[in-house]
Amino acid sequence: MDAYNATHENQVELTVVPNDDYVAKVGAAAGSGGLPDLFAADIVYVPNWVQSGLFADISSQIDGLDYKDEINQGHLGAGTYDGKEHVLPFVLDLSMMMWNKDLFEQAGLDPDQAPETYDDFVEAAKAVQDLELDGVYGTASGFNCGGCLVFTWFPSIWASGEQVMSEDGTESLLDGAAATEIYDAWKELYDYGAVLPSTVDEAGATWVAAFQEGKVGVMPFPATLAAGLEFDAGLSGLPGIDGGVSTFVGGDGIGISKDSDLAPQAWNFLSWMMSEEAQVEVLAKNGNAVSRGDLGDNEYASADPFMPTVNEVAAQGDTPVAMNFQQAFNAVGSPWVTMIRNRILQGTDSLQADNAEITAILGG
Repeated sequence: MDAYNATHENQVELTVVPNDDYVAKVGAAAGSGGLPDLFAADIVYVPNWVQSGLFADISSQIDGLDYKDEINQGHLGAGTYDGKEHVLPFVLDLSMMMWNKDLFEQAGLDPDQAPETYDDFVEAAKAVQDLELDGVYGTASGFNCGGCLVFTWFPSIWASGEQVMSEDGTESLLDGAAATEIYDAWKELYDYGAVLPSTVDEAGATWVAAFQEGKVGVMPFPATLAAGLEFDAGLSGLPGIDGGVSTFVGGDGIGISKDSDLAPQAWNFLSWMMSEEAQVEVLAKNGNAVSRGDLGDNEYASADPFMPTVNEVAAQGDTPVAMNFQQAFNAVGSPWVTMIRNRILQGTDSLQADNAEITAILGG
């Protein structure tokens, strides 16, 4: 915003809303015709809000960009409905596998070698746990955080060659072979004592804090937080059961609202946001992933220890699209969270029934 306002007569005013209040605030504003000219949304909310008519159709403007095919397709796809496009990528956040190199070395592991399969991940976490260091655990997650779990577990299903939902987003496929192996791997780690104890009740606010403090050996982790680590860490894509890598292309999409009376001015900001100037000299320069594939190999990314890998894996990732994604996966007490807790914490044999509950929400 600052970079745009410093170079344009047209000015953008930024309003920041606490995450927990955002959905309700957007709903209230939409109902009263008071949405701002531009608003961003977590990419998993975008399909619902697009289909509800909250975003304006900007297909003709996007189609006029000569680099359209280089724009992150996961975000474009999430904002496409009936063949019409409504959002552009605003923030890209990708899930990666990260490990503490010092803990790996202490555990007799190669600190420069990424876990190439899910078994490698499990064995690495166990090796760190076997160090029996005070307050240090093999791995961590958020077993009461649906968003954490989709962000970090879905990619390993994709890397294994399977899907998490039907193409139309109305049926859950999370009782498949790869998904089952991932659940069983985490149950094995939990039973082994290699999972950070607070993971059990972690609802998302502090799910990566222990890794940032150097107290966790290896875990799926948001790429946007990698640059802030104060110790030597390794980074790779999230592995599949037998190899391969993928990532959850999360973050926020942004579009022009249905209530805007300044659509041309709003598009001026959006088109500048996708320009090389903004993508490289603002985003990349400040350690962020770019939203255009043709700009991934830039001078700032090349000098960053993580960004070349992040940009490379981004092209192998996916963004799941479903009208009822929030209710099925991210909401407090969602059937997805129930399924994971049943499988890993309770050890119950209810996978098919729990998966059917997710499908009921997705298709409802």
